[in-house]
Amino acid sequence: MPGTRKLGRTTDQRMAMLRGMTTFLLENGKIETTLTRAKEVRSLAEKMITLGKTNTLASRRQALAFITKEDVVTKLFNEIAPAYAERNGGYTRILRKGPRRGDAAEMAIIELVK
Repeated sequence: MPGTRKLGRTTDQRMAMLRGMTTFLLENGKIETTLTRAKEVRSLAEKMITLGKTNTLASRRQALAFITKEDVVTKLFNEIAPAYAERNGGYTRILRKGPRRGDAAEMAIIELVK
């Protein structure tokens, strides 16, 4: 499970948000969010890519239990994970963007490393 950051939400709301953000990151390759959310999504996305590298039925079912779209799981196992076959972690990159106008929250871009 992700770290100890609560992000101002209850557990079920927080996990639903992180599942959606992880799915969106794997689908599009890049998202813009706050820095703390990006740090939480990073750990979950890297775990999903590691699951994709094993490419067994059990790992596919685990990924389907977490990722909300079937076509994203297919993309993970067929395109994303094979691209990182020789890499031992560090599949994502967080770039700080600066404060958000309005509430000055630190913004960041999280993206998959090419």
